[in-house]
Amino acid sequence: MTLSMRAVSKSYGPLEVLRSIDLTVPLGQKLAIIGPSGSGKTTLLRLVMTLEKPDSGTIEVDGELLGARRVGDKLVPDDPKHLRSVRGKIGMVFQDFNLFPRMTALQNIMLAPIEVLGMTRAAAEARARELLGVVGLSEKTDEYPRKLSGGQQQRVAIARALAMQPEIMLFDEITSALDPELIGEVLRVVRKIARETSMTMLIVTHEMNFAKDISDRVIFMDGGRIVEDTGPETMFTNPTNERTRNFLRAVLDR
Repeated sequence: MTLSMRAVSKSYGPLEVLRSIDLTVPLGQKLAIIGPSGSGKTTLLRLVMTLEKPDSGTIEVDGELLGARRVGDKLVPDDPKHLRSVRGKIGMVFQDFNLFPRMTALQNIMLAPIEVLGMTRAAAEARARELLGVVGLSEKTDEYPRKLSGGQQQRVAIARALAMQPEIMLFDEITSALDPELIGEVLRVVRKIARETSMTMLIVTHEMNFAKDISDRVIFMDGGRIVEDTGPETMFTNPTNERTRNFLRAVLDR
């Protein structure tokens, strides 16, 4: 599923967070998004997920406008039914796990497929159990979030997003809230998903080795703009932009 952004800008008051972003992510591509804090990476994902609205520009998923529709030569807000239809093709995993504390791991994964997709309880449970196996948590079916480590909670959150059968997956710095020893278990799951599925994936990460390993393409953002856009080998061994080189030198030398 192809994602296209055209001249997308977003501000919060006087702060311009995204500046006329043009970006096309083809079907099945694994795109890593790197850059300093405040460069607009998370806002870009939130716009794709329709959690925020762009101030200008358009976002399309397979040629369908996301969050808007054309009436004559004007763009107006999309009707809720169509928005839900297009948005249903997109899943997102956040920095914080956001699991429902009074639901077990299994129940957290089952809820949206039943409520949103209209799946039967039996089908949703079967899918949830399968996905807990995918993320390596088959034995944690009946555990509540408080009994799970941060890494385990994040893996349940990944399974919950996958349960909605998205065609585009967004990952927003999903290891930033984890203790260092738990990061690897989460990254292994994302690597597995990337290698075994044809989903289009946009991955915001501060883990540079992970970005190099998982991606078909990497963009470096700074000041709300895409400064460099290239393959992972070039990005991490021979970037052309001086700002990119300075950033990578700083984060890789730590």
